[in-house]
Amino acid sequence: MPRALLASFADSIALTDKDAPLNAGRLRTEVLSGLTVALALVPEAVAFAFVAGVHPLVGLYAAFIVGLITAIFGGRPGMISGATGALAVVMVSLVSLHGVEYLFATVILMGLIQIFVGIMKWGKFIRLVPHPVMLGFVNGLAIVIFLAQLGQFQVPGTAEASGHGMASGEWLSGMPLYLMLGLVVVTMAIIWVMPKITTVIPAPLAGIGIVAAVVIGFGLDVPRVGDLASISGGLPQFHVPFGDGTGIYGTMLAPFNLETLWIILPFALILSAIGLIESLLTLNLVGEMTNKRGGASQECIAQGVSNTVTGFFGGMGGCAMIGQSMINVKSGGRTRIAGIAAALFLLAFILFASGLIEQIPLAALVGVMFMVVIGTFAWNSLTILRKVPKMDAFVTILVTIVTVWTDLATAVVVGVIVSALAYSWNNATRISAKIHQTPEGAKVYGVQGPLFFGSSEGFAELFDVYNDPSLVIVDFADSRVVDQSALQAIEGIAGKYEAQGKQIQLRHLSRDCHNLLSKAGHLMVDSDDDPDYEIAVDYSVRTGILGGH
Repeated sequence: MPRALLASFADSIALTDKDAPLNAGRLRTEVLSGLTVALALVPEAVAFAFVAGVHPLVGLYAAFIVGLITAIFGGRPGMISGATGALAVVMVSLVSLHGVEYLFATVILMGLIQIFVGIMKWGKFIRLVPHPVMLGFVNGLAIVIFLAQLGQFQVPGTAEASGHGMASGEWLSGMPLYLMLGLVVVTMAIIWVMPKITTVIPAPLAGIGIVAAVVIGFGLDVPRVGDLASISGGLPQFHVPFGDGTGIYGTMLAPFNLETLWIILPFALILSAIGLIESLLTLNLVGEMTNKRGGASQECIAQGVSNTVTGFFGGMGGCAMIGQSMINVKSGGRTRIAGIAAALFLLAFILFASGLIEQIPLAALVGVMFMVVIGTFAWNSLTILRKVPKMDAFVTILVTIVTVWTDLATAVVVGVIVSALAYSWNNATRISAKIHQTPEGAKVYGVQGPLFFGSSEGFAELFDVYNDPSLVIVDFADSRVVDQSALQAIEGIAGKYEAQGKQIQLRHLSRDCHNLLSKAGHLMVDSDDDPDYEIAVDYSVRTGILGGH
């Protein structure tokens, strides 16, 4: 058994698979795709570090470490992870109140929580997210990515990034604005045209390279990566954020005591939830594009390990990045090689090529992200909103709005809750009964629809206790007894008939309904024939079990 598990894990983290066998062409595509992603990661990581109120290298180190570990061990080849704005907006208050070392401690705890979720296999519950919520998630995130680029249209040094990428500062105007817009449009045009000419070089990389060459060659005065911050640095240093004294960024270490735990625990829980929700939804989205399934629990563990390690190496933590994942997939990245290459390229930028990378015009990277927005937004949802049920359309719009104005985790939770309430209401209104008399004079209620907390009141209203004959049969062939409220409803009806000196019997209970009623002590007869619907066994009902009568 251990060998089988080890073999299964080895297969899951293989660099290639049968759908993308490794050859010279595949290797070139994966490496170039990774390079494209790495170039797009730099301004994002720097910007999100600013949002969280930490040094730019804290974001870059997180993008490198989280990206590398999840690329190797994650649940879906092709996914890209790194520092994200969804996490940064939660971190900023912690950093401002307690300092960056508390953030590192929080990221470690966040990772441990995510590992626990993965071990418990709770990642599978992401399947409870309905399709309208997924549509809202995709559309909302596309809008957030778009808004995050608007800060690049401001004079460098004047923009103050907010949680969702919106910025307040001095906007470009006149020729600098026109030049910026022109370069963005040129980049987008190259990305659109390039696949029609050749697929040897990923279109986003071609767009970045050509526009950068034009800007550098002609000495155009436009905002560049270096205007955000210097990305030069060394290798991430291992350090423990707990203890006395100061940490690697000159701030006080977090004391290793319960007081620190109570400070970081709420942040760790929120960050782990946001990170896992965004990662698992991105996993599903990438899975649909690459025709892959599964891997939710493995992704949870990979995210947890990566964040735990990042906390010990001075990174701000991270999760899956839908924008960079879309760049990777659309550039041809299908294996783990692309994600690994992206992380290693990012480290190389920090160590050796910071001067060159800092010369890349932000307009080229904005153009790439605008094409990601166009490719990510579910444009067909604009037409199907008129065709799907009104509640589904409402959920899609609601999740989109909440994603933009708050954060992804809140939006998904709200969407799932609203969808669940709508589902419960729809099922509650479906309870009905087909009524007929037997030759012996008994009255049969053929219950239609599930019997649960939402329909229990409607179930009680189906019966005419005072005018019914002495024997009443409740047939559940087309129904299911679901929960405690259903049991209470059955007992309540039985008590009313008993008070009138009448007998009630249950018929055609499914196996799970039979077991539920038997466990509660409601059935007078214990039989396994009825659940298989081979014969109809009549069950009497014992009242008073739940204290209702």
